[in-house]
Amino acid sequence: MTESPFEDLGTDTPDEVAANAATSPEGEPVAEPVVELTREQELEAAVAALTSDLQRKQAEFINYKRRVEDDRIKFIADGKATVINSLLTVLDDLGRADQHGELVGGFKAVADSLRTVVSGHGLEEFGEAGEAFDPNFHEAVSHAGESADVSVTSLAQVLRTGFRIGDKVIRPATVIVVDPASTAPEAAAEPASETE
Repeated sequence: MTESPFEDLGTDTPDEVAANAATSPEGEPVAEPVVELTREQELEAAVAALTSDLQRKQAEFINYKRRVEDDRIKFIADGKATVINSLLTVLDDLGRADQHGELVGGFKAVADSLRTVVSGHGLEEFGEAGEAFDPNFHEAVSHAGESADVSVTSLAQVLRTGFRIGDKVIRPATVIVVDPASTAPEAAAEPASETE
């Protein structure tokens, strides 16, 4: 049989192969080949690195501007809400005076002017008798029982009007709620379940 030059190759581990490759046949270490970059390649690498840095800084600056603008809008909205919130008791008093017919003449003109100004800043009133009850906008303080006139839990009476600016509720409406009348089969089923 002839000897194959590949018979010995299967016994070396990867570490031994790497060690053998790093030494010359005389056993002296071989220097790694040095890849020298040309001046043009160095400049291209520098330009690529600087371009990457510039793009990152531009993205950071755009995000910074967006955050500053969002914060500015939020601070303005919070400032408006604070000022308008302090005027809610005045608006409540004007509403009660108007209900009792005491708001006449010059006082009515001032009240209308104030309502126009706060409406111009986005203030909206909500909460009228008959509306469906929504716990996000209404604060129920009492329950008036059941009524056949409603199909869902509704506002029976509004004790204090609610206000919002856009989607933000400044003050929920304080209300008394009424539930829809329960049907006869449900009413008959309830006592039967209590006796079990």
